[in-house]
Amino acid sequence: MRMSAALPLLLWSTGAQALTCLPPDVAATYREAAESTDRYTVVVGALTFDETQLPVTDMANQQNTPPETRIAARLTGEALTRAGFTFPYDREITLNAQCFGPWCAGAVSGAEYLAFVNLDRAVPEVAITPCGGFAFGQPTEAMRQRVIACFNGGDCVPEGR
Repeated sequence: MRMSAALPLLLWSTGAQALTCLPPDVAATYREAAESTDRYTVVVGALTFDETQLPVTDMANQQNTPPETRIAARLTGEALTRAGFTFPYDREITLNAQCFGPWCAGAVSGAEYLAFVNLDRAVPEVAITPCGGFAFGQPTEAMRQRVIACFNGGDCVPEGR
């Protein structure tokens, strides 16, 4: 499976400084990853990392907020196969927490994620953004089934797009 990291639609309001994102959608993310020149695998599992390393914006000094913060993490669960999420996965990865201006991605250590893992990095990487990115927290059974359908050539049209 080949999957790219195009940014979701973002709108900045000059007055209120609002960030508006398209709702995260596993089919849209699957298609983005599949169309990338990078290779991805999809994993459902527990993501553990040091939450104190997540980026925090200093609102008085926003220009110093790094666009990417790479955090050592571990992803333990099952990787996607034609039969579903059935292949054991337990690896050190990099969590790439990204910021768009003053808005930074967040994540919860120990929580379950449906993650699109970029295999074409020195260490496998999962990118998260303020708009979601390549990880979906608390994935539902419907989300899992949608990704399985995409992987097996079934319906993979993003919801409402």
